[in-house]
Amino acid sequence: MGRPWEADPDTGFKKRLGKSAQELGATSTGPECPDIWELENGDIAVIGRDLTDSLGKRLPDGVSVSRDERLVVIPRRMLIAAKADIPHV
Repeated sequence: MGRPWEADPDTGFKKRLGKSAQELGATSTGPECPDIWELENGDIAVIGRDLTDSLGKRLPDGVSVSRDERLVVIPRRMLIAAKADIPHV
């Protein structure tokens, strides 16, 4: 039996949620990560630091990271800035 949800590799980027890393002072060099994007199919893409190897060893009970998943960390201020752009439903 397949998974109830799969990421769509053919969808595109629709709009940034919140502010860019530059606007938030979360980068000092350019437009590279972190970032949060709504995709054309409604899913959300998160660009951040891959801490799967370190934090993945200390996951709470009942939480796991699949082989094809990564544990990604973004600055708290980035998610707070995106709050107004995230739909309630």
